[in-house]
Amino acid sequence: MPLDGPGTKPAPDARVARLNVQMRHHAAHDVMRAAVEAVPKLALVSSFGAESVALLHLASRVRKDLPILFIDTEMLFSETLAYQRDVAVKLGLTKIKVIRATDIYKHDPNGTLHQSDPDACCALRKSAPLAAALSGFDGWITGRKRFQSGTRAQLPHFETEDHQDNMSTRIKVNPLAFWAASDVQDYIEENNLPRHPLVARGYPSIGCAPCTSPVAKGEDPRAGRWRETTKDECGIHFANGNAIRTGAKT
Repeated sequence: MPLDGPGTKPAPDARVARLNVQMRHHAAHDVMRAAVEAVPKLALVSSFGAESVALLHLASRVRKDLPILFIDTEMLFSETLAYQRDVAVKLGLTKIKVIRATDIYKHDPNGTLHQSDPDACCALRKSAPLAAALSGFDGWITGRKRFQSGTRAQLPHFETEDHQDNMSTRIKVNPLAFWAASDVQDYIEENNLPRHPLVARGYPSIGCAPCTSPVAKGEDPRAGRWRETTKDECGIHFANGNAIRTGAKT
């Protein structure tokens, strides 16, 4: 029997409320499976960054042909591109779609937009192409977790998110919402999953090469993202039309 029960499919808000009640005390694997069953057109969005392999491994155990959306900003570390290919093979992920913006050279011909306006650069290279790619899906899976910041402290397993046209709603799934930082590391080690090669070189959070630097001992794990700026999010996560800030930068 479907998790939402028999009869007519409820509206997204009602489905989300019901799923959160049903899955509140379930493991991440169960949440992932419930999402696959409840949302027919579902994708997972992954940066293939420092901790991404945990969520990707969970997905591979539930559905190896789950669509995986990977945004290539054309400014990623070469190690990230190689890692993406290696992880896909190791986990048997068969439906990875690499997304790229189609108008980068029109708006950033010299590749220097990140220096003058990093928010605009992220919007051009990440947010806009992801929004276009998600237009064909009813929901998407993220790797966000409650421990990451105060703004995510109440993060549920399931959320609703308005499409950019404000005419329809998409379901957003956070299977790892209740995991602690140690849970992520334990899961990676226990399942012998490959680590991003830059982690061992002092990069606990990995984005585009020009905007990511190593993190010193004692610094916040995200201190190396957009260092010496007030920016702390790429902008692909929104709440009520506003980018969600992690609060990690000081």
